[in-house]
Amino acid sequence: MLDAMIDAAIAGGREILAVYAAMDRCDTRQKGDGSPVTIADERAEIAILAALKAFAPDIPVVAEESAAAGRIPQTAHRFFLVDPLDGTKEFVSGSGDFTVNIALIEHGAPVKGVVYAPATGAIYVGDESGAREAMITDGKTGPWQPLRVAEMAKGRSVSVIASKSHMSQETKDYCDRFPVGALVSAGSSLKFCKVASGEADLYPRMGRTMEWDTAAGDAVLRAAGGRVCTLDGQPLRYGKRDQADDSDFANPWFVAHGEMDPFGRHAPAE
Repeated sequence: MLDAMIDAAIAGGREILAVYAAMDRCDTRQKGDGSPVTIADERAEIAILAALKAFAPDIPVVAEESAAAGRIPQTAHRFFLVDPLDGTKEFVSGSGDFTVNIALIEHGAPVKGVVYAPATGAIYVGDESGAREAMITDGKTGPWQPLRVAEMAKGRSVSVIASKSHMSQETKDYCDRFPVGALVSAGSSLKFCKVASGEADLYPRMGRTMEWDTAAGDAVLRAAGGRVCTLDGQPLRYGKRDQADDSDFANPWFVAHGEMDPFGRHAPAE
């Protein structure tokens, strides 16, 4: 299953890079929710859906662009979540901080995830066997290296990673609870992967996200020994439909972290 998800992500990334190289990325339009979309999002999603259907035709797929068009299948305890191009703003700007995200959800939890950054070739995966990363070159996967969150030694400062495009005042206020030694900026679901690899300790997100934005990175981080939880300390859940206070598949605010305590019970920053 994970190999098929990797192949699907690479297929999606191939479509994205074709648009990226042709400089068509500036041809953007706004969706109904105000977020940008490009032809690369659409072409990548078509390729990913075809690959997943060929391998697992009976597993429903909730994909961002299909959902925006109203094409949302019924989901039970097992389904895929797909974001064909996470970080469209980074894609348009040419920064390279964009990803393809594919996750398998079982009983509300992301049990397998693939995060692929086509511009750099980096790929991150997580499942029950653990988390690992590799480089994709000419469509081929190189040697895998294990991922593990950083150890949190007593008294050590906290490295925080935050969104390039969505740094809110609430996020800044939250970070003030900790002895922050470094504040790193990154785009898309790469923030989860930076925590999974031990390059950062904490990723707070006090802003709107959807399940397809987070599921793959969440799976990688969980497999690396980290956790993604809501502000009441509960694991972030997936397959949220018929929510009284929000739309289907919308996430609450959350905190992704490694070994550290994400609720400020370390000594506060001076």
